[in-house]
Amino acid sequence: MLTPTPLRDRFDADRPVLGMVHLPPLPGAPGFDGDREAVRTRALEDARQLEAGGVDGIVLENFGDAPFYSEDVPNHVVTDMTALASALQRTVDVPLGINVLRNDADAALSIAAATEADFIRVNVHVGTAATDQGILEGRAHETLRLRDRLEADVAVLADVHVKHATPVGEQSLEQAALETVERGMADGVIVSGPGTGAETALEDVERVADVLADRASTPKRIPVFVGSGVTNETVGDCLEAGADGVVVGTALKTGGETTNQVSRERVENLMAAARDSSHP
Repeated sequence: MLTPTPLRDRFDADRPVLGMVHLPPLPGAPGFDGDREAVRTRALEDARQLEAGGVDGIVLENFGDAPFYSEDVPNHVVTDMTALASALQRTVDVPLGINVLRNDADAALSIAAATEADFIRVNVHVGTAATDQGILEGRAHETLRLRDRLEADVAVLADVHVKHATPVGEQSLEQAALETVERGMADGVIVSGPGTGAETALEDVERVADVLADRASTPKRIPVFVGSGVTNETVGDCLEAGADGVVVGTALKTGGETTNQVSRERVENLMAAARDSSHP
């Protein structure tokens, strides 16, 4: 059985900044405009601007495919995302992660394994969440076993109380974080605000970071990422609150609009703010 490379060891930075490549609608989605090459061109250009601006990693996500399939996406989505991930791997030289919305971890892992990506993001890895796609249930048992079967050196970065969702039950944030790591065996966790671009409460970051730091069974603390609302003004606060890294999408886009293209200037400004906070 392959032991995956620790998530922390996949990045050159101690506290990495991961930029989002939000894909436009793919073929088969309601918003697809019929131009597959335009989707590829946009994805590659966003990735180039992210790398040129200094990000430590990239997450490829089918953001434009709303309304999202709840769990299992069709084969054509997997095929298109695999082709795009392969093209990104040939274009940029930073670690790549895959997120298949809304919660198809098997597809994300399969894409990552085929393209030698470094990690996947899983929105609901353990537990149950009520979402606009309906009730989503974590499938950590399937995801980890598939990783073993594929012998894939791919880390699992899992959300805790994921955005655009309400946890089912009365499990605290701390309990959810521990179960994601202890029972779900995630390699890293993400703490977010209520929605895309929404600020993440620093108290939530501190709570998750503290409870994972206290885990006596693990010699090296599982990394905690902030997953929404990170800006030039907030990135330092997020890192000071205990985050080991951040995932940034909206703040890096032209005009601060999630669906716009990546702005290299915005990337450079946020990276400067992140580095300043990392090295007082």
